[in-house]
Amino acid sequence: MTRSLLFLTGTRADFGKLEPLAAAARDAGHRVTFFVTGMHVMQRYGLTKLEVHRMPGVGVHEFLNQRAGDGQDVVLAKTVMGFSDYVMENRPDLIVIHGDRIEALAGALVAATNYIPSAHIEGGEVSGTIDEVFRHCNTKLATHHFVSSDQAARRVMALGEPESSIHVIGSPELDFHAAASGVTLDDVRARYDIGFSDYGIAVFHPVTSEQATMGAQADALFGALDRSGRNFVVIAPNNDPGSEAIFAALDRLPKDRFRLIPSMRFSHFSELMKNAACMVGNSSAGVREAPFLGIPSLDIGTRQTNRAQAASVHSCAASDGGAIADFLSREWGHRHPPHTGFGEGRAADRFAQTLAKADFWARGLQKAFQDIG
Repeated sequence: MTRSLLFLTGTRADFGKLEPLAAAARDAGHRVTFFVTGMHVMQRYGLTKLEVHRMPGVGVHEFLNQRAGDGQDVVLAKTVMGFSDYVMENRPDLIVIHGDRIEALAGALVAATNYIPSAHIEGGEVSGTIDEVFRHCNTKLATHHFVSSDQAARRVMALGEPESSIHVIGSPELDFHAAASGVTLDDVRARYDIGFSDYGIAVFHPVTSEQATMGAQADALFGALDRSGRNFVVIAPNNDPGSEAIFAALDRLPKDRFRLIPSMRFSHFSELMKNAACMVGNSSAGVREAPFLGIPSLDIGTRQTNRAQAASVHSCAASDGGAIADFLSREWGHRHPPHTGFGEGRAADRFAQTLAKADFWARGLQKAFQDIG
């Protein structure tokens, strides 16, 4: 039976998780639409809405949910209003949200309060910041849970969700990396004007609970990378509070060794990662995609606390210049065995198989807390 699925995306990162699932649902015959908001529609971050529009066979609706300087509570309120208006006009059979962003929380709230089934992707994970709180809120609001690991499934059950509503599929972005990117490193370097072939990747996002110190952390981290003499492709931080201070630190870096890019096409980013000497920063890519590809990564600060499971992932504070220098000296260009703790790159197939089951759609919308044992 054909169903109407509405995917909510606010960032280039969550679209990378949702796109393989949406493609699998589309190919199974379902009607797929993306509600596109957040960083996607902001010029500063490369207008990544264009990436969503490139996806064939899906509908796209854009909504501007913020202005520069808006607090997260304001962004939440605006997103709830805009998403609710759209949902009431179109009434999908299933709303699909991802992770721990404020837009996902808005989507989960709208779905729950209007008694529309919702699927939460990658619940049950820990990170140590307010994002983790948002993630667990989404779990309690959602009716279906597609998680990346057995450990995440156990945490969702610990939050009172029934085991029958939880589906372990792995991390969807690994589906991209498990396949050929379709481009070469030369293609990537030419498209994004990257003037070096030996490079690391650096991504450093703000931590909302530490925004007062983000400038100092960014200065310390990128100062250490600068002193290493190595080349880095730097992906711009997201738009959480504290990002301005990180951009200020990036503006001071030498342009010949640090190539700052607002955003990249996923095929190109995948190929860039596959050929990188290492990854440094606090992006989830450093604790998921990098280990899956066997690339050494250095996790900086608290944003991904407790998420790393692979031996190829190291960690330190942004202020620990010695540890950063030691990592770059020891791990640069070293390859590790692939880590499959977050899946093997088959999440989309498992997602589509679950949607094909009649009992998935028969689940009731009145939730009850399920005690463990």
